[in-house]
Amino acid sequence: MSASSPLFVVLAAGKGTRMRSGVPKVLHKIAGQSMLAHVLGTVSEVPGGVAVVIASDMDAVATEAQRIMPSAQVFIQPSQRGTADAVLAARPALDHQNGDVIVLYADTPLIRSETLSRLRAALDGGANIAVLGFRPMDASGYGRLLTDHNGALVAIREEKDASDAERLIDLCNSGVMAFRVPNISDLLGRIGNANAKGEFYLTDAVEIGVRSGLTATVVECSEDEVLGVNARDQLAAVEAIWQARARSQFMRDGVTMIAPETVWLSFDTRIASDVLIEPHVVFGLGVTVEEGARILGFCHFEGAVIGKGARIGPFARFRPGARIGADAHIGNFVEVKNTTLGPGAKANHLAYLGDGVIGAKANVGAGTIFCNYDGYAKHKTEIGDGAFIGSNASLVAPVSIGAGAYIGSGSVITRDVSAGALALERSTQEERPGWAERFRTLMARRKATR
Repeated sequence: MSASSPLFVVLAAGKGTRMRSGVPKVLHKIAGQSMLAHVLGTVSEVPGGVAVVIASDMDAVATEAQRIMPSAQVFIQPSQRGTADAVLAARPALDHQNGDVIVLYADTPLIRSETLSRLRAALDGGANIAVLGFRPMDASGYGRLLTDHNGALVAIREEKDASDAERLIDLCNSGVMAFRVPNISDLLGRIGNANAKGEFYLTDAVEIGVRSGLTATVVECSEDEVLGVNARDQLAAVEAIWQARARSQFMRDGVTMIAPETVWLSFDTRIASDVLIEPHVVFGLGVTVEEGARILGFCHFEGAVIGKGARIGPFARFRPGARIGADAHIGNFVEVKNTTLGPGAKANHLAYLGDGVIGAKANVGAGTIFCNYDGYAKHKTEIGDGAFIGSNASLVAPVSIGAGAYIGSGSVITRDVSAGALALERSTQEERPGWAERFRTLMARRKATR
């Protein structure tokens, strides 16, 4: 590997006991994607190799790593003996690496590729080791970055091993480190475990390296970017930061959000310019909204495409496979699943549209149901261009309604309807004069005799 191509070592072996979960910590999700996937997505923006270090019982983590990045190498740390020991678990990759080595953490999903570039720039500037530091509101629990009178980094001290004076330092260690040294395995192999926790700290590489004539420096970033997740409340905090970032980017790109703090996005949400989003809208995985669409309040989408100029909601739900054409209207309490609506089609009220195709400018009345499931299989409903489906109609799939056809309100349609035809399916209405008054009189007598 060339000197210009880095190796990213992503540490993912933490048990995450504070999460109180059967799911490995790094597989917990932010914006619908695992924390590990977020980190791998960031490093994929920089050409280079990737080594993921996991614990011995983490097959699911290995599977996720190679799903996201098939070229990633996976190494096992047999027992958790500290961060230096974890990095050395990837020794086969380290020993074949001629370029930079950057160590990241799979439970720190908010780090940006621009920050990784700044770390490498520090190495280009002459440092052998660059450490990502930050200044938190409360430094309690963090390792401190010790610098000399010239501002050069000379050591990192874990809080449990720090003196009272060192604990007053507000420049803290994020754990993210970049190395440009002749033999990183040799450097890490000289790290001992004579500390309060009896672990092999990667942070000791700074002091050992400086004593050997290497130079070290600090690159600072915001606290938000290096927040780690060890418990559910921290997961929620990181989710909130991710969401705020994403909303801000969409608004900078020309999306209007009336109450942005109430809009929830997924990592793969795509929204074009001039889209208006009202409050309390959730974008699940796999949603695309095209230019000029209007999303009214309290909608929930997943696996859907919303066409240019469409008007959706309020209180609409789209499930996977919903495809809404340009200028189509979907109104309140309409659920769409695996159904395509053509341009200008409308379903404005109280409908279930599952497994179907609705032609351009067709109108689906209130209370219409696509009866798509027979208890064993799903079946398709097809509605032609310009057809009119009356209110409270039940279309029993498989069924086809021809272009321009009319379906009478309250009909249960079980057979295909030809283009331009009127289809009605109703029982004959019966009327019994005076029945209501006689019934009330009878009920009143019975009540009086009780």
